[in-house]
Amino acid sequence: MSTAPKKAAKKTATKITKPATTKDATKALKSIPIKVVKSGAKADKKAAPKKRYDCSKCPGYCCSYSEIEVTDHDLKRLAKHLGLPPKTVEKQSTKRAPDGTRIFRHRKDHIYPSLCTFFDQDERRCTVYAGRPHVCRAYPNGNSCGYYGFLRFERYHSGDEEIVP
Repeated sequence: MSTAPKKAAKKTATKITKPATTKDATKALKSIPIKVVKSGAKADKKAAPKKRYDCSKCPGYCCSYSEIEVTDHDLKRLAKHLGLPPKTVEKQSTKRAPDGTRIFRHRKDHIYPSLCTFFDQDERRCTVYAGRPHVCRAYPNGNSCGYYGFLRFERYHSGDEEIVP
């Protein structure tokens, strides 16, 4: 048997010392692990700010905008979603605004003067949600919707959860 003392397996704290040179400081900084936070479309869903609106409780205000732009890419996506040729979808559901922009056609509504042709006026929802244009996907361009805030305020103060002012 060995009479030499056993070395204790102790974890020692790393001593932090002031770097002697700028080169040492740079080297020390590069050795620190950094967690990368992604932003944009492929960002972690947990990092995204919580939405402060619920489209299912709105009567379709954004769909009442008179000019809902439809780009070539939007038209192709919508046509694929509907299982129709892009030219057919363009002819049946779009028109040109005075400035030449392609926009969705509208039809009369009982709440707003008119709504997008793809809006179900009984269910109060988009019928082509998965194939909707970019401008609809981006709306309201943030985590809050001004109209939804107004609607919640009016419904709360009137005591009527169905009112549309």
